[in-house]
Amino acid sequence: MSELPVAEAIRSVRARIAEAARRAGRDPAGVGLVAVTKGVTADRVRVAAAAGISCIGENRVQEALGKAAALADLDLEWHMVGHLQRNKVAAALGLFDVIQSVDSTALLEEISGRARALGRRQRVLLQVNVARDPRKHGFEPDRLAAAVEIAGDLPGVQVEGLMTIPAQDADPDKTRATFRALRELRDRVAPGLAELSMGMTGDFEVAVEEGATLVRVGTGIFGSRN
Repeated sequence: MSELPVAEAIRSVRARIAEAARRAGRDPAGVGLVAVTKGVTADRVRVAAAAGISCIGENRVQEALGKAAALADLDLEWHMVGHLQRNKVAAALGLFDVIQSVDSTALLEEISGRARALGRRQRVLLQVNVARDPRKHGFEPDRLAAAVEIAGDLPGVQVEGLMTIPAQDADPDKTRATFRALRELRDRVAPGLAELSMGMTGDFEVAVEEGATLVRVGTGIFGSRN
């Protein structure tokens, strides 16, 4: 793909989100854009913020810590979107407003215990391995109901929705089926959960058409990164 200046790329992504929402009969205001900044310098994140980005997604705790310190003067919401190891939970709680990638009950319990010790509730999404891809993390779909029930008994977490990542190299039809399956799973198992985080640079329009409330876009905003 050709790489646009960051501000122009953001305008393009937002326009595509709005058009996809209209095709699905949805209000575009119901879809949030998370700019994924893995491998992006703090200076470029600052440019994105000046262009209207307020929600930042990071894959690694250590990388996020440095950027958050450099951008502390900005009013940004930080989302953890990569796999979170239990030994990094303490550091993550000091930074992330939302942890999107909660993929096990052990991680739920670790987050809850540490958050409770801090006198807070951590906002989380439950990652679901809808495609049952062995290369992906997440709850198996048939274990989601039990995970939601367990989370409801943990005072240190507030589950706000679900997140998924499609199978690697999935074609558009399979990707759409994955997103639709997550929405239907939410509607069946936990209809009170408002957020559906699904869709990235290559498929966020399909995700919006299938009900995404959050899309995670990195390359589509910042271009290719090493």
